[in-house]
Amino acid sequence: MADAVRTQGLYKRFGQQVAVGGVDLVVPRGSFAGLVGPNGAGKTTTLSMVTGLLRPDGGRIEIDGHNVWTDPVGVKAHIGVLPEGLRLFERLSGRELLMYGGQLRGIPLDEVGRRADELLKVMDLVEAQDKLVVDYSTGMRKKIGLAAALLHNPGVLFLDEPFEGVDPVSANTLIEVLRRYTASGSTVVFSSHVMDLVERLCDWVSVMNRGLVVAQGPLDDVRRGRTLNEAFLDLVGVRGNGEEGLSWLGSPA
Repeated sequence: MADAVRTQGLYKRFGQQVAVGGVDLVVPRGSFAGLVGPNGAGKTTTLSMVTGLLRPDGGRIEIDGHNVWTDPVGVKAHIGVLPEGLRLFERLSGRELLMYGGQLRGIPLDEVGRRADELLKVMDLVEAQDKLVVDYSTGMRKKIGLAAALLHNPGVLFLDEPFEGVDPVSANTLIEVLRRYTASGSTVVFSSHVMDLVERLCDWVSVMNRGLVVAQGPLDDVRRGRTLNEAFLDLVGVRGNGEEGLSWLGSPA
């Protein structure tokens, strides 16, 4: 199976802090891939470099065989991105946001309208389509953001913590849309702290720790008979320390 995403020796430093220290990330085409790791592992920095939002200090990035930094326009036309800390044009309505984004990408106006109608319906945003995005809830923002990322039918979709702060109903909608998307042969790469969710959705997992990929491959190969959470804790070197100290906690004053 060809790779949708491949990095070699990806490196990024902020001052004296090495955020990403030589990442070799592989994501097969058509997979639903999870990128997991503790806080500060370098997940967001890695995704920012892979999607062309942050220039690396070293290394190589390819998406479907195209170099992200020598062909940035071509690559960005081929990918969709839903970043963490989602920023949208808040003074547009949901429908206006989709229409504007589609026209920026050169999609004919009639086709943009048709796709917007379908996405708004699938995302259960028809009743809110004329409401300003600034008045959307967190779940609604994630759904309209995902709709905007899917509008141009990208081959690879990158999502950074897409379910953070999302209610169960909105999360279920997002999951159904993403499953339909990967079933068509497209690729999803998403980061998450929720191991149960990654285990339920993903067929490929990459585990990061301290700026490096410490394990990656098919879900069952990474788990090796354990739950993903157990495998994750072993891979990042977590040792139980909850019984040490805090002897005063819970004692009467």
